[in-house]
Amino acid sequence: MEEEDLTKTLDPIAQTKHAAMIERLSNLHQSRLQQSICKKSSDSDSVPSFESTQSFLNRFSESKRSIENELDRIRLITDSDTKSRLKYDIEKVSVAIGDLEKLVAENSYFLPAYEVRSSLKTISELKETLEIVNLELFPRKKFMFRNKPTKKEPINVVTVTETRDLNEVSAEKSNFAVRDSPGFKNKEGAILVKEFGFSEEGDFILSDLISCKIHLKGCLRALFIHRLRNCRVFVGPVLGSIHIEEVEGCIFMLASHQIRIHQAKGTDFYLRVKSRPIIEDGCGVRFAPYLLFYEGIEKELRDSGLGEETGNWANVDDFRWLRAVQSPNWCVLPEEERVSKVNISDSKPQNEDS
Repeated sequence: MEEEDLTKTLDPIAQTKHAAMIERLSNLHQSRLQQSICKKSSDSDSVPSFESTQSFLNRFSESKRSIENELDRIRLITDSDTKSRLKYDIEKVSVAIGDLEKLVAENSYFLPAYEVRSSLKTISELKETLEIVNLELFPRKKFMFRNKPTKKEPINVVTVTETRDLNEVSAEKSNFAVRDSPGFKNKEGAILVKEFGFSEEGDFILSDLISCKIHLKGCLRALFIHRLRNCRVFVGPVLGSIHIEEVEGCIFMLASHQIRIHQAKGTDFYLRVKSRPIIEDGCGVRFAPYLLFYEGIEKELRDSGLGEETGNWANVDDFRWLRAVQSPNWCVLPEEERVSKVNISDSKPQNEDS
């Protein structure tokens, strides 16, 4: 009887201890789980998160400063032996700019429109600066024909009395302040042909032309195109930039290191370009690869650094379309609608307007 009473007395105590033990184990498990969550959170915090505008801007600014510092370092090098080894450094900067461009694309879905526009503008300026540095360091690479025997000058060789610095041209962007440059202006229904001599890279302007055919053969330094309607424009390699404003119903075949297009409507562009083409305030714009031919163009393209097809004709940046999906303002020109290769070998030079 006493043994039975003792058993009854111990059962509640055992049950209490068991319950206490279960509670301690549960608390321990919860504690470990919380510690694990905190550790994961801490580890996550140690990895840069781009799910906020500020963190993106910090990363973008850091990369931008690094690229600018590297470009400044390269520009200050004067030793000829060191210069010969700088191509690798320039290529690294080009890759860094490409990574920065990719960063913007990957995070554009949550960034404010202004930040995307500003970032793309900065990237474009970095590309332009890189190209200027490249031209400064390796001018002979791009103008090897200067060292060869002088060829017969074309009938209408234009002497550029003032060689303008590419930095100045780039800073002007598309405001067309180069009104005093030689070019074709204020024509309608004309066939306009210009052949550039091998020793005369300079600025050229096409302005206020209607229903004209324009053939520019040879290498030039920069091209400005302003207010063209229903024109057909075929151009050889441009060593620097091409700036285009207010064109409608035109066809362009252009090869350049940088091409900017502003206010284009219903126009087709056949391009070979080192950097991504930029459009702004345009609609109904279509793009295809460069299809121009004339005698000597392949060598001119190589000497101008445009010998290889980059495929950038199809990688267009629309500064007015800031979403992650395809811009409705431009498209790739369907193959069945493209013109065949254009041969302007037989074009004869005309006099241009001052």
